[in-house]
Parts: sequence; C-alpha cells; structure tokens
Amino acid sequence: MTAKEDYSSLVHGLGSLDFSGDSRPCQLLLTGDTAFPVLVTPAQHVLLAASKYGKGKIVVMSHESYLDQPQCMDFIKNAISWLKPSLGAVIGVNNNLDHLEQTLSSSGHRVEKVSGLKKDLGVFCTTGYDDSQAEDIVTFLRQGGGVLIGAQAMNWSQAHQQENVLCQFPGNKITSVAGVYFTDRYGEKGSFSVRENISWIPIYQGIHFAADLEHLMQGVNDLDISGENISSELLLHGPLTFPVGLSNNNQCFFGAAYYGRGRIVVGTHERFLAKRKLKTFILNAISWLDMGRNGKIGVNKSKLGDLFHVLENEGLSCVASALNPGLSVYCCTSYKDAEAEKIQRFVAEGGGLLIAGHAWYWSYSNPHVLSQYPGNKILNKFGISILAGKVKQGVYKALDPKAVDSTYQFFRAVCELLRDLKSGVEIKPPLNSWLDRLSKDLSSYMRLPASPLVSSLQQELAHLVHEGHLPTVSEKCPVKNGSKDAFMICLAQEVSYLQCLGDSEEGGTDLLSQHPVTVQIDATNPGGDAWRSTGLFLPPEKTVVLMFPASAVRKGLKVQVGCQSDNLSEAKKFYRAPMVIHQKDVLREKVKMSCIWGGLIYIIVEAKSQLGLIPVTVYGAEQAPTFIKG
Repeated sequence: MTAKEDYSSLVHGLGSLDFSGDSRPCQLLLTGDTAFPVLVTPAQHVLLAASKYGKGKIVVMSHESYLDQPQCMDFIKNAISWLKPSLGAVIGVNNNLDHLEQTLSSSGHRVEKVSGLKKDLGVFCTTGYDDSQAEDIVTFLRQGGGVLIGAQAMNWSQAHQQENVLCQFPGNKITSVAGVYFTDRYGEKGSFSVRENISWIPIYQGIHFAADLEHLMQGVNDLDISGENISSELLLHGPLTFPVGLSNNNQCFFGAAYYGRGRIVVGTHERFLAKRKLKTFILNAISWLDMGRNGKIGVNKSKLGDLFHVLENEGLSCVASALNPGLSVYCCTSYKDAEAEKIQRFVAEGGGLLIAGHAWYWSYSNPHVLSQYPGNKILNKFGISILAGKVKQGVYKALDPKAVDSTYQFFRAVCELLRDLKSGVEIKPPLNSWLDRLSKDLSSYMRLPASPLVSSLQQELAHLVHEGHLPTVSEKCPVKNGSKDAFMICLAQEVSYLQCLGDSEEGGTDLLSQHPVTVQIDATNPGGDAWRSTGLFLPPEKTVVLMFPASAVRKGLKVQVGCQSDNLSEAKKFYRAPMVIHQKDVLREKVKMSCIWGGLIYIIVEAKSQLGLIPVTVYGAEQAPTFIKG
C-alpha cells in the first residue's frame, strides 16, 4: 500500500480528532522515506504519525494518555486494524491501559494484558518511557509486528537537560528506526478536523548541531581537499543532516546526519578518508560515529585499504570485512549498493557509517544520479544525496560550531525562505546571500525520488509558485542573478518538471479526452542526435500527453519542449529564465510534459537509431505558429 492508502485506512470514518483535554502533547519529528503524518495542526505541529520498518508498521501518538482516552478510540481501532499482521493476531496491551483493552476486546479483537512484549503477539500497545525492551521491540517491528506507542518528551528533557532527546529519550530508541521522533517541544492542543488527504510534513527546525560539529572539528583548523582528486558535492535534504565541510560558495563536500539510532558521515571522494592532512578530522568522525562504545570498526577494503592502515596505526580496533554483526562503525565507498538494505538497517539500529565516493564520473554515462547512483540508493533514505556537480579543489576553513546559525544549511535555508516569501518581507542576510546556492540545490531536490517527506516540500514549493506572481523578465526588465526574482523564475521551471512526473499515474487523463493529433516521426538517424519537429506547440503553463508505440519505448528517444537549449545560469543578469527547455526520456508509452514557459515540441532521436517511422499521438497541444511570406 502507498502512504496515501495507508493514511486513508487510518482516518476512515473520522471527521475530527480531539486533543483538547488536560494532556499536553509534544511535537513529532519525521524523517526517512516511510514516515507520514496522520494529524497536523493549524500551527503545523505533527501530533500523530505512522510509518513502516522492515516488515512491520508503527503508529505514534504524541502523549501516552491518548492511548486510553475515549475520544481517541475510533482512531485507535482503525490503527489496530492497520497494524495487525493477520486477522487473528493477538493484541498485547500494557497493564495500565484499561480502557484501551476493554475497547479492543468489545470490538472483537483478541486482546491480552501484558507487562511487556512477549512471544506470539501481533501488535504491541505501550508507552514510550521504558527502553528496557527497546531492542526486542525493534526486532519485533522489523519482523512484521505492529507497534502502537504514545509518549511526550518534554518532562523527560527537563529532567535530563544535558542529554540529547533524539538519541536518549526511551521512546525514540524504538520509534526512530521508522523515522519518527518524540521531541521536547510542546504541541498545539484542540479539536482538529481530519483532512481527506495526507498533510504536508512541516519543516521541523528545533534541532541544533553545534555540539556535534564541535566534536567533529576538535583540533581541525581547515579541511584540505586540494590535489588531484576531484570531489562531488552533497545535497543535505533531511531534517537531521548538517554540513561539515563547505567550499567558499557553500558547496558541501563533507556532511553528517542522524538517522534512527545511528549516525552517518559522508565524504565525496574516497581518497579523502586516508589523506594525511585530513587525518585528525577522519579520526574525529570515527569517534563521533562510535558514540563512546569503543567498538570494532569494519573497513570494506575495496578502495579503502589505506584507511584501514591509518586506523590500524592509530591503535583502533578494526577489521577488514564487509558489513558483519558486532561492528560499531562501518566504512565503505559509495560505488556499490549490494549492501544497501543491510547498511540502512545497521544505521537505523544504532551503527555508525563512514562512506565516501564521487558521482561526477558516473554521471557521464548515467543521467539519473539522484535515483540510480549506487551510493544514493543507500543515502537518500538518510536525507543525503551525492550529486554530479564538482567541488573546486582547495583548502577550506573548518566550520565554526558557534556560528551554525549563519552557516548555510539547505533544509534550514528553505524553511527561512518559505517563511519570508509567504509573508512578503525583504529577504535579509545571510539568507539573501544564499539564494544562488539555494536555487541550485532546489533544482536537485525537485528531482529526488518520491517519499512523503520529499513530496511534502516539493508540493509546498509548487504551491508557492502557483499562488505567487512570477516576475516579468525581458531585455527591458532584466533580473539580477542571485536575487529573489531570479530565484522565483528558476523555481518555476523546476516546478514544471515536478508536475509531469509519474507518467503511469492518473495525471493527464483529462487531456486524453481532447482532440488528438498524430504525427509521424522519422526515428531512423544514422548521424548524431537529431531534433524532429512535431509541428506542435505547448502553451505556457499547460500540460501535454504524448502516446508512443511500445516499440519506441526505452529506445533512446526524448521529448523536448522549447528550442533555446542554452543554460544561462552563470550569467550576471537574466533577460529570460536561465533554462527554458524541458527534456524527458521516453520510458513508457505515455509521456506527460509540462513547461511553464511553453514552447515547440520536438522528439529527439538518438544517434544511430534505426526505428523507422513511428506514430506519436499528442493530446493538449496546438499547431505551431508558421510564417507565411508576404
């Protein structure tokens, strides 16, 4: 089931949810690629969430009292039905949840009062204040069990002010593996309407990484990535990610993140991990990833043999191996994804991952870096992606832990920009100095594989474009690169890309009722790549659907809207949008295209193609304007 279908099951028959009592909920933080909100308040606080981990499912409530309150029982009955791995599964209910036990029993469920997790349960209902069985509950969840859990972390955080709530709060040792965290921030109370569709996931900003950066930068004055090795740049797009190494123009070449109960450090060239001038930093990274366990470090020696010797010479406990049980930290490159699922589970359940590699060379023969590059099949879930762009070699100043608020961080910068654009206020430093970098990073973000978290921000950005007013750009009215107006026209182009994703989905079916035009395309091409005109035009801000014969699918054909294929992104002033064409591979019989600027429609035929004449049926286009002499 998709997140949309899961959400529908959870809120079936509900008009509202009442959180107006004496209990004060906490806000929930969502990350990863499976977690989604069930209830978001008008103040943009997540109070209910659901997710999946391994074969199991979990529902998280933002206060334990909600597990036993009559006004929550209709929702909980839906939740139990969704969580049950089988119709006759036994529901284990904690001893102190009397009303919940009675409600489920009277609803026909097999219910057993328990003091903790035990064998033969299908669903376990508990509070999030005891972590004595955390490992067992995570295993139960991974193997297919259902977990219903409620807690709030405010009181705990006040009693444990020196501890990290995300890592140390007992409930988070269970829920975090599925990308849901209890936080120490109060949530909004009230009675809230249930929405028909999943709400956008709010951007959570209450996380500070100064202490982590201080650990990583101890004894480090600069990060030296000079020399012959060329690194890629990183996109840090998760709420629990933060930059560790930035170039002078804010390209990230070292990044870090929390995920589940574990941690990640990513470098963008494997040679950096054994570079002498980076040794102090790498040892700090290993220490941060180890989390004080003094555990064994596994090094996959494929391209990391030098790192193994560095660690061995430092007296660290390390072993040359693939990912095996018993490791505290695992070091590998980003060039293979054979261990992707094992690595993700290792990190989620508390391991530390040091991974490095570049993607720029891979991108020369593989255009879909964000979704297909092996390292990104591991890292996207963690909120990190390795990009095709290169970072200039050099020696860059170490980031200052005391200046994190003025350091470029993609996720925080997007949140601040959305706030300013919605309110219409002037964009001030340092945000206005980040707009060029932010525009480039958003271009990558809009192409990330879909997940509830990624799609939420993508849709919010799309809404901003559709509800706002795009600046007029022309020779008489240019806009300065790096300005708010330049940012908006670049974002508009990215939004039009987003709108035509998912050719196999229902989007565009209304166009199929329009009068179609069928054109014959010469798909035999002995020379270089060739543009074949369809003689059709896509009006601005419209969508077109093209239907190809099955014999033409995945044969190197592309659809292109627009004919001005130059990229003006580096220009000081824009007299038009820097990119005004949109290309898409013909990977299915149905291809949906959109471009906010409109343009002529072409079929690009790959060099050496021998497909002959192919019919292409086009819905939603107009005849291209023609010039008639005289």
